[in-house]
Amino acid sequence: MKKVIFTESAPKAIGPYSQAIESNGTLYISGQIPIIPSTGQIPEGIKEQTKQVMENIGAILKAAGYTYDNVVKSTCLLSDMDNFKAMNEVYGEYYKENPPARAAYGVVKLPLGVLIEIETIAVK
Repeated sequence: MKKVIFTESAPKAIGPYSQAIESNGTLYISGQIPIIPSTGQIPEGIKEQTKQVMENIGAILKAAGYTYDNVVKSTCLLSDMDNFKAMNEVYGEYYKENPPARAAYGVVKLPLGVLIEIETIAVK
């Protein structure tokens, strides 16, 4: 069974996709970019953008009845791999113990000119 997850506490999709889909105890969160849901603004700097992305992911996890502890895999897309260390500092604050598996890629460009996008998979 496929269940669409939506929350006003995370940015609305900017294309034909859902914030997240839950199926058979697995939550697939679409790539989140650092849009502040209440204002539509994008914070400046990689640390601030990473924090906002993680907060957006947290809001979706919560809406679906999951927590960061349920996250098993993340994929981080960076517009500049020189931001890798700073991104890791913030990302690590959300996964202090038993962090999920992860991949990180440098990409040419991200939506709306942001510095980071993260997609996430969580399992109950």
